[in-house]
Amino acid sequence: MSLVPTGIRYFTVNNMAVTMCARLFFHRSSQGLLLSPLTPPAFTSPFLSRAHRLGPSDDEMYQRTTVSVMQKEPGAGAMIHSYSPRGFNIDGNRVFGPCAVLPPAILQWNVGSYKDITVESMALFHMLEPRIEVLVLGTGGRSERIDPKVLALLKSKGIAVEVQDTPNACATFNFLSSERRVVAAGLIPPPISTELE
Repeated sequence: MSLVPTGIRYFTVNNMAVTMCARLFFHRSSQGLLLSPLTPPAFTSPFLSRAHRLGPSDDEMYQRTTVSVMQKEPGAGAMIHSYSPRGFNIDGNRVFGPCAVLPPAILQWNVGSYKDITVESMALFHMLEPRIEVLVLGTGGRSERIDPKVLALLKSKGIAVEVQDTPNACATFNFLSSERRVVAAGLIPPPISTELE
């Protein structure tokens, strides 16, 4: 409890907030506390100033943020380790012939050459959930033109398409997969073989 003078009378104060308000309206002088002619802003609480930092003693206003890791993130998605005229090595799985890489699945893709890439053969890619962001098409030993109807269909479904020769398509797929993008690939084996790093 404290006593605060108000002109001639004294009254008791039980609350810290009232004491703070009294400090705002009164200032010290040689004659005691006088009513201040210039009142400072009403919100000069130490809790609202930028210099004040909350600490454990500030009760409810102080809460620490904690993070619990329930499960470690899995590694990057599927990676193409090598390719040959016969097929691909994807994460240690040998796949013969053209394939559709839809992480985590690897499927045989029923196309013989880039001419067989049609709206029907692309249904597999645009019916997936969650929807893929990028589809990388490897057309064999060199980059070939794909039917514009196929590209228009995929664009209408919100899927970006990268058409490249298979060696570059494998590298692009690995890069996008390592960035944790939602990516799929349709790959036709190239006439040469190599091992990717």
